Amino acid sequence: MLDEDELQALADDICELGQLQPIVLDPTGRILDGRNRLRACELAGVEPEYVTYSGDNPSSYTLAVNLRRRSLSKGQAAMIAAKACSDPEHDHRSETERSARSVSEQAGVSLGRIGQANVVLRYAPDLVESVIGGAVSIDDAYQTAREKKAQADSAESQLARLREEDPDLANRVVAAELTLQGAWAERKARVEEDIRQRRVATQLLCEVLPSLAQVRGSRTFDLYDPEFAPPGRAVTREIIEHATTALAEMASVWKERNLP
Repeated sequence: MLDEDELQALADDICELGQLQPIVLDPTGRILDGRNRLRACELAGVEPEYVTYSGDNPSSYTLAVNLRRRSLSKGQAAMIAAKACSDPEHDHRSETERSARSVSEQAGVSLGRIGQANVVLRYAPDLVESVIGGAVSIDDAYQTAREKKAQADSAESQLARLREEDPDLANRVVAAELTLQGAWAERKARVEEDIRQRRVATQLLCEVLPSLAQVRGSRTFDLYDPEFAPPGRAVTREIIEHATTALAEMASVWKERNLP
């Protein structure tokens, strides 16, 4: 788009001379050429004139108009070319590749340059118009896009790892309920809590079970006297039944985990 002064100058020309070139639309009403003329007509208060493109390749038409009208650097041409090739009408990769080759010849830029522009288009789309306008070079934009691509690849790798370790948290990241950083913080907290619980459980069993094993075959049970039991810790039949059940559950888990 033109800047405000240039748009106003165009609007003044349209007021004085009329709209010399119509705005070109595709059959769906999308503007192929003439966004500046449309805005200038609006500023001038003039009813814009339109024509409908009747060809079968609107993307190539738009590209040709842009390349013919401007004095562009190779980087600008490559960016315009990449943007044209990314048109939603190119549903198949082979068609897009053919278009890229055609655009490369038409724009006089290498496929490598168009490839760099494609990386910018995908990973730094906010720089596309700056490259086309000449405010940012294709090399600088490509460097920024590469850095963002590396970050995106790292994020994808972290998400894949999170999906393996904790699918629930990964699903919440995908659903935008959690950031990836927040999910990993929660994952860390879960791991630390799991370690704490395992440490407490291990210490408890190591304190209780060896002592119980030592009284096997002794007169300890015969010598038990409720009068000497600590308050609230008397041994009852119910506690013995619960302890028996706990030992059976423990034996089953030890067998399942193949522990000695």
